[in-house]
Amino acid sequence: MNMTQRFAALLVRLILPACILAGGWYGFRQFSIPMEEEVVEPPEPTQVRSRVQRLEVGSYQVHIETNGLVSPHNQVTLSAEVTGRIVTINPEFEVGRFFSAGDILLKIDDRDYKTALRIAEQEVRRSGAAFELATTAKERMEQLAAQDGASLAELEATRSVLLQAENDVEVAKANLNQAERDLERTDVVAPFAGRVVTKAIGLGELITVGTTLGDVFAVDYAEVRLPVATRELRFLSLPERESDRPLKVTLRDSINPDNEAEWSGQIVRTEGALDPNSLELFAIARIPDPFALHRDGPVLRIGQPVSATVRGEKLENVITIPRRAVRSLNQVHLIDAETKKLRSQKIDPLWSDENYVIVGDTNIRIGDYVATTMLVYAPEGAVVEIISEIETESLAGQPATGSPTP
Repeated sequence: MNMTQRFAALLVRLILPACILAGGWYGFRQFSIPMEEEVVEPPEPTQVRSRVQRLEVGSYQVHIETNGLVSPHNQVTLSAEVTGRIVTINPEFEVGRFFSAGDILLKIDDRDYKTALRIAEQEVRRSGAAFELATTAKERMEQLAAQDGASLAELEATRSVLLQAENDVEVAKANLNQAERDLERTDVVAPFAGRVVTKAIGLGELITVGTTLGDVFAVDYAEVRLPVATRELRFLSLPERESDRPLKVTLRDSINPDNEAEWSGQIVRTEGALDPNSLELFAIARIPDPFALHRDGPVLRIGQPVSATVRGEKLENVITIPRRAVRSLNQVHLIDAETKKLRSQKIDPLWSDENYVIVGDTNIRIGDYVATTMLVYAPEGAVVEIISEIETESLAGQPATGSPTP
């Protein structure tokens, strides 16, 4: 390669990069026009809106809610006291049937017991005659002994015979009483007005002493064992003694919530010890005439689950806060009545139920508002727009949004 060709190749190697650099610089000058910056406006602060309720001091009637099972206050097993064959059964002695106190529920063959009674009566007469004869003999022997016409041994013999005759009379009377009781026991008599739970025998069956005849329970009143939590005891004056005033209780059906029937009763006593597992105290409520035999009204079944409401203490000078206004950890959002500024405050409830929380907190200013809307955005000191009653009514049918602010 000659010098001319080498010089041309060197120029190509130098000029080509220079042209590329020059073209790049020119393009950068043409296209690097500064862009106008977009102005971003600050976001408007989120408006806090809430339904409210004015806080006022007043009184609140405590009602304790509990539940239990209806049970008979007296249920017994009837058993035979004599041996014999069943000859008659009362039609009322059937499962589910009612009977009255003193009704003869069934009869046992009493012929042998009537015979035993007649024999016992005759034995009483015989022993009585023997006693009279022994008494006469003793008196005569005493007269003879006074005239030295009888020895001391003869006198003691007549006295011994009289003593034996007297004992025979007592034994005969005791046997007569036993025979009378056995005859009476051939009639199985209802001990109280009640209802038949089970029937274990049939007509013509031979039974012995101790044979189970059936189970019955009393129907004059029923009882419900109601658990009361320890924290609720201070709001109740439960009867501890027989002379204590009973507490009124209202019972409702727990099986069918659509059943609007109610039964009125009274808590008449409490059990003497707390339940070892739940630490609850059980109160015993009594409901008269549960089967509506002597009144108009619904029937209360034995074994039926019921819910109960007990009227407790009336709290005075307290503030009632709706349950929906209380957030987690017993926190509420309060709104200043003048400035409408929001602040959070913890409360110490005296009492709470499914609808209300009752407090006696002196740090709450009377006349301020409590937010009843679940606020997702609740900054401290924010001004709250109160939702009017008219707007509240229009929003009542809409689903709630958000969640309680922790």
